[in-house]
Amino acid sequence: MNQTRRPELIPAQRRATMLELIRKRGAASIQELAEAIGISMSTVRRDLEHLEERGYLERSHGGAVIQKQLQSTFEPEAAITAEFDRFEKEAIGSAAAATLKSGASVLFDSSSTVLAAARACVERGVPLTAVTNDLGIGQVLAGANNMRVVVLGGTVRAGSLTMVGEPGEGLLRELSADVALIGTHAITALGLSETSLEAAAMKRAMIAAARRVVLLADASKFRAAAFCRICELSDIHELFTDDRADPSEIERVRNIGVSVTVVPSRASTTAAA
Repeated sequence: MNQTRRPELIPAQRRATMLELIRKRGAASIQELAEAIGISMSTVRRDLEHLEERGYLERSHGGAVIQKQLQSTFEPEAAITAEFDRFEKEAIGSAAAATLKSGASVLFDSSSTVLAAARACVERGVPLTAVTNDLGIGQVLAGANNMRVVVLGGTVRAGSLTMVGEPGEGLLRELSADVALIGTHAITALGLSETSLEAAAMKRAMIAAARRVVLLADASKFRAAAFCRICELSDIHELFTDDRADPSEIERVRNIGVSVTVVPSRASTTAAA
């Protein structure tokens, strides 16, 4: 087997790459995955077992297919989620960060795409009062000398850096922020939804505490509703997504009165080059 070795990937990167390949092809064999990623077939087998146990995919003879019907409470591992659609998330985050004005008060929801926006804000050097319920985002924002950072208290959700519940929700009820940058698990005609009651409650509190609500969601978030509702689409003011999203979905959001900004995906950027 002629493999092209890549730089060593951490397990989360390797598994995210594996899922992305299977998603694009519909199915993939162990040998195909090993050759594409540049790893041994035994490593592929172990990773597939890990991903199958957590509900990402179904094993087939000699390979795997993506799980077609995910449970409404299914929540991907935070480390793997951070690796999905990284290019698109960074483009969305950068575009959203560019709209923030100097001196604004901004709520940063716990989301991998919002994390990309936080990094873009630090790179821009724009002075903000930033409030977040994510320990990782708080750490990123704290690296900027001109950023006033408030980290909401709460209980850290297992397997993540997200804080939920009190005292964070109570503090949000006392705030009136300029902007809230929000993430979501799913976007449907019925609105935004999340996999857990606690996460949905924190997002609703952020939405209620902001004068302008901006949703950051890559194209993969247009999917079946998750377990619990966050809000209606009309409760947000602006959506940043990428051009892989179905144009009919984009048009539906715009028809509600929501401003939509569409950024180029990796595929369209590569094709243009």
